[in-house]
Amino acid sequence: MRFIAENSWGIFITIEIVALVCLLFFIGARYILSLRKVSTIFLGLFLFTMVLEGVLAFLVYKETGTISTFQIVIVIFLIYAATFGRSDFKKLDYTARGKIGKWRNISLVTDDEVEEMAYLKHPKTVARKARYWFYAHTVIFLGALIYFWNVYGTSEASWVYFLQQRSWFNDEALLQPFTSEMLNQVIRLWVIIYIVDTVVNWSYTLFPNRSSDDV
Repeated sequence: MRFIAENSWGIFITIEIVALVCLLFFIGARYILSLRKVSTIFLGLFLFTMVLEGVLAFLVYKETGTISTFQIVIVIFLIYAATFGRSDFKKLDYTARGKIGKWRNISLVTDDEVEEMAYLKHPKTVARKARYWFYAHTVIFLGALIYFWNVYGTSEASWVYFLQQRSWFNDEALLQPFTSEMLNQVIRLWVIIYIVDTVVNWSYTLFPNRSSDDV
């Protein structure tokens, strides 16, 4: 167990590499070699790597007794896999079939799939989905902050103080908004993610790709 905790990042990277290899083997077996049963095995192994990452995070927590950046990163990976990962995998699968189909001079995508993907890739569709995600992320983020403040908020200052005096964000020696050190770290990381996510999502609306015709 101690070995796992001391080499957690190396093990995590190894699992990610194995996941990538399984994904490539899945594509090759299914669309190049037409081995559907074999490809299903590689797909199952790819999904199993996510389970391994969750187990790894738990084992590290069990050994150290604390929640660190490592566990937070894995949780973010797993949340991505359960949300955006599914649609991104579908797009990757579609792209792979399209390119391999052209290389083999056969059709691996249907006309309905081509039409659906064209709609999903249209700038207006992308921008609309990005705005919906921003709204959902904002509600979840603000809701979590309100809950955490009511449960773990410090009694030495009001929440307005931390909005006005933001130096606490870069200096852990200063008064922190929450009594839990782990929660303060989580909020710091979440704030950064929220800011980046906001910029990225609204960029699709403010600076759309105008190369496509309107839907």
